Amino acid sequence: MVRSDIWFRTFTLVVVESGLIISAVLLSLYVRYPADYYSMLFQRGGIYKTLLTTFVCQFIFYLFDLYDISASRSRRELFFDIVHAVAIACVVLGLIFLLTPTMLLGYTEQGEEVWYAQGVPTLAMVLTLGLMICWRIAIHWLMSHPQLGERILIVGAGPSAVELAHEVMRRRELGYRIVGFVADDPALVGQSLVNPGVIGVMDELNALVERERVDRVVVVLPDRRGSLPVEQLLKLRLQGRVVIEEGTALYERVTGKISVEMLRPSWIIFSGGNRRSRFWRLVRRFVNLAIVVLGLILSLPIMLLTAIAIKLDSPGPVFYKQERVGKNGRTFTIIKFRSMRQDAEKEGPVWAADDDDRTTRVGRFIRKVRIDELPQLINILRGEMSFVGPRPERPYFVEQLTQLIPFYSQRHLIEPGLTGWAQVMYPYGASVEDALQKLQYDLYYIKNVSLLFDLWILIKSFKIILFGRGR
Repeated sequence: MVRSDIWFRTFTLVVVESGLIISAVLLSLYVRYPADYYSMLFQRGGIYKTLLTTFVCQFIFYLFDLYDISASRSRRELFFDIVHAVAIACVVLGLIFLLTPTMLLGYTEQGEEVWYAQGVPTLAMVLTLGLMICWRIAIHWLMSHPQLGERILIVGAGPSAVELAHEVMRRRELGYRIVGFVADDPALVGQSLVNPGVIGVMDELNALVERERVDRVVVVLPDRRGSLPVEQLLKLRLQGRVVIEEGTALYERVTGKISVEMLRPSWIIFSGGNRRSRFWRLVRRFVNLAIVVLGLILSLPIMLLTAIAIKLDSPGPVFYKQERVGKNGRTFTIIKFRSMRQDAEKEGPVWAADDDDRTTRVGRFIRKVRIDELPQLINILRGEMSFVGPRPERPYFVEQLTQLIPFYSQRHLIEPGLTGWAQVMYPYGASVEDALQKLQYDLYYIKNVSLLFDLWILIKSFKIILFGRGR
């Protein structure tokens, strides 16, 4: 399971809040119709309306990233996000009920027709809002409390150790607490790195673990030769007093990406979890083909209208074909709807910008809603791409980035995708630094690839398309 501890917490959050919303609706129904409560609930479809309300509310919460527990937000931001989400849920439910008036009808024990709308939805939403705010603020406070959560001691005081600490401290809701750093240079003791700072040296590791009541020791040393406190770590391991892990593992779990700066080839080689059998590849290929066939059938009218709009809007071909690098470095021709002028690259290859002035009027729209990507269903049908994977890049840029960024070529170990973990986790980018950030997400995906992970990425992609974010 990818990021299993975070997924478990997310699942728990969803289940608890399902219970809260259902309880709010049932309580509202009881307050409004106490004498006919059971009849309206079980005999007149009240239970189905309750489940519909719960589903709509939680789907809106998901769209507002309220189930992304790794997202950093203040209590004020959390409060307003909940209020906005509940308000939009009210609007959506109101539209559903207005379009299907029978959804609002119920009957008493005597067969008298009554309206659920007589106070039940309003009271239910007020209760839901109150319960959600109290529950979420309480959880946020508990998880962010400095005296609660898992206490972490970082062995190392270099840039990678500081970066890891910053990432952990940005996500206090995950329940991790940095108690300090351990350095191999006594002169660094007392120096503040991120607050807290360096609290001791390697020889004091065992004493520091005892004094600070440490639950987890995280090792972040770029060069361990002669600096790793082997004997002390071994003693802690044999005593079973604390969890000991590499900084790469914690960084990966917290951020959903693999740090290139911390990464050593041995981490990928010996980490496990990346064995893909022939059966797995066949299942993945079958799933891709099934979705492609369905996608082509459903999108055909859209593609025909898009082709007509492109021809009317600007001179040039409807489709844009370009060489890209695929699995194992093999090149293939990607197919997209043309969204730029025909002479867009008359001066040679350049990075595409978010608001590129070479984009046509129709091109701006189809890029925003991702319609320009639809012809790539043909690439998936051919087996050149998958629905989920690292985005394929042009050979010109691949050659440059391979020389500038360590491990860049490793992203070609799997089929490129129409969408991917980097696309849903990182905004649109057009620079070497952006390529580095996206590579870290791509490496994480390659290491943890699974059908369940692919499904999760497709769900997040749908949300991004819906809101017109990212690229």
